[in-house]
Formats: sequence, structure tokens, C-alpha cells
Amino acid sequence: MKNYFAGFVLLTILFIIGYHFWTVVNFDNIKYVKIARQNVKVELALTNMVRERGLSGRKELKENEGMLFVFDRPSKYSFWMKNMNFSVDIIWLGEDLRVVYIKKDARPELYPETYTPTENAKYVLEVPAGFSEKNNLKVGDSASFLTF
Repeated sequence: MKNYFAGFVLLTILFIIGYHFWTVVNFDNIKYVKIARQNVKVELALTNMVRERGLSGRKELKENEGMLFVFDRPSKYSFWMKNMNFSVDIIWLGEDLRVVYIKKDARPELYPETYTPTENAKYVLEVPAGFSEKNNLKVGDSASFLTF
């Protein structure tokens, strides 16, 4: 009887752990991206229309604020600075939330130049220029999504 109970408990624990790792993230609830020991308050770009517009036309982006672009699948997504009014750091994140590429100080006056990562990414974070340098962010660092 003890063996059956222990087996049942083990299966229940494995189910809970598996459910946690295989459930789909509800991106609507993400409020911050924790990266380089900083909590960056993010606006989400979840649709093609919002991703295409991005931060274009905005006057500024405050310190520790950013835009998180969420794509359906990993790829080498290119970014440009069309209609931008300020410089940004562009940080590409893999499906595992590790930094795969960083473009520091992408400047509006360099449009129509495009920036493309060397590896596939599923998420892209735009933050004020200088963030990566100030926080010593580098390829391979990890990020996490926060909902508070």
C-alpha cells in the first residue's frame, strides 16, 4: 500500500512540474522584463501592426522602460529606426530567454540601415540607448518575464 501511495505522490509531483513548464505563457500579463539585474517596465508588441509601428513617433523612452516584441516563432528578425526620435539598444532574446545579439546605440539618423541578429530570436527588447553598456549586458545573459 505504501508503494502505491508513494507512486501516486511522485506522479502528482511530476504532473505539476510538467504542467508548469509546458503551459503557454500569457503574454498579456507581462509587465516587466528582468535583465541585467534590472526590472524594465515593458509595453508589449504582440501583433504585426504594433510590431511594425514599434516606438516610431514617440518623443522619448524613460530609463528602465522598453518595448518587448513577441513573435510566434524564432527567426532572425530585422529592425530599423524608421520615424524614430531617439536612439535605442536592441536586444534579441532566444526562446530560452538568453541574449543572442545586442545592437547598442541604434540611431535614427542611420535609417534605412537594418539590424539583424546572427542567431534566431523569439523576443526583442528595445530599451534606451546606453542600457546595455551601463548594465554590462552581454550575449549569453538571461532574462525573465515578470507579471507584477
